[in-house]
Amino acid sequence: MTVPLMVINVVGLTPSLLGPHTPHLNALVRDGFLATLDGVLPAVTCTAQATLLTGLLPRDHGIVANGWYFRDLAEVWLWRQSNHLVAGEKLWEAARKARPGLRVAKMFWWYNMYSSADLSVTPRPIYPADGRKLPGLYSNPPGLQADLEKRFGPFPLFNFWGPTADIRSTDWIARASVHVFETEKPDLTLVYLPHLDYNLQRLGPRDPRITRDVSEVDAAAGLLIDAARSRGAEVVVLSEYGIEPATGVVHINRILREMGLLAVRETLGFEMLDPGASRAFAVADHQVAHVYVNDRSALPAVAERLRAEPGIEGVLDEVGKRGQGLDHPRSGELVAIAAPGRWFTYYYWQLGDDERAPDFARTVDIHRKPGYDPVELFLDPDRPLVKGRIAFNLMKKILGLRYLMDVIPLRADLVKGTHGRPPARPEDGPLLIASSPRGSVDRMAMMDVKSFLLRERLA
Repeated sequence: MTVPLMVINVVGLTPSLLGPHTPHLNALVRDGFLATLDGVLPAVTCTAQATLLTGLLPRDHGIVANGWYFRDLAEVWLWRQSNHLVAGEKLWEAARKARPGLRVAKMFWWYNMYSSADLSVTPRPIYPADGRKLPGLYSNPPGLQADLEKRFGPFPLFNFWGPTADIRSTDWIARASVHVFETEKPDLTLVYLPHLDYNLQRLGPRDPRITRDVSEVDAAAGLLIDAARSRGAEVVVLSEYGIEPATGVVHINRILREMGLLAVRETLGFEMLDPGASRAFAVADHQVAHVYVNDRSALPAVAERLRAEPGIEGVLDEVGKRGQGLDHPRSGELVAIAAPGRWFTYYYWQLGDDERAPDFARTVDIHRKPGYDPVELFLDPDRPLVKGRIAFNLMKKILGLRYLMDVIPLRADLVKGTHGRPPARPEDGPLLIASSPRGSVDRMAMMDVKSFLLRERLA
């Protein structure tokens, strides 16, 4: 009889966050072991997950960030969901060689659409023609989505990301995953719990209120751990990165614009980044930015200028990218790494010209923004009636009218936590906790997690 395995991805969890408020995770450590993980660059969700599941670096699996410039389309796309974007053999595909018929449930891990997993569920908002955004899921098989929403209610999409992101989305995922685990009886269950990502960025990791968030995610993980262990399953808890205090920002696209390299076009009075017409621009992603230099003659000047910027610690050229495993065609010609505590905004309009920002800049819109925007976690503090504006827009939504939920500030200074670069201390970086001591180590490379699971938990 094979022993099932549940792998729980608790985003942002680090050894330094464990304590009396994490009894479920502590029990796992006591029964098994805790290892710190040496992560990958960039330390962001999509890249880390691709490495965990393939055992490869970005040069081989191709996920160089949470999004990149699609050169053939001349467009920037973040947060795509097709598993076809991830090259390399996945964990469960390798396991099936030794265990044919191994059943896999992939619950809310990224790149969850069209994979070879047997069961999968992932957020997939619905965008009707009238401009609304409605909560929705994509599942395989298709009926799984309807079953879960019938049992647990609609997926709380607006608690999954944005100003109202909180424990409700993580709790829904945990309960739904327990149901799938108990009814479908997969051999391998992968579960993604995002809760810590929110206030670690809103408040910063040193804020005492973070203890409550850690306690909440421990309780959610506890539901899964109890369900797994009651069935005799092994449990592995891991994370993708740690979050460090944010102390400042670098507006990297404004630098390139000042150099006369970044192109914009005016639309309805707004400025839109024009990547295809730009000689150089950056796709900002937390503390790492891929700099795409369409005009190769400008490459030396761009590298020199960015290396001189106080908030940038390093700029990787071809040799540097090769050394970090980032030498993939999807990467920028240069890759900028922020100094400790700094992070990159995507802002490309000039300082003081916020009225020229596109209308979606003040909304939660992870797909149209040409870079990651953690400010989406905040309501605009400079609008005293912002909650009334939300209520008015929701009334329009109920009536089927078009509306613009423009309640997000353009204030990067609000963000208090960031990630993407290697941690200063291992205890502030990602971890792996196993429910049994078999194969125990104190430290592990993220690239080796796949082989560890195959050898020690799925053989």
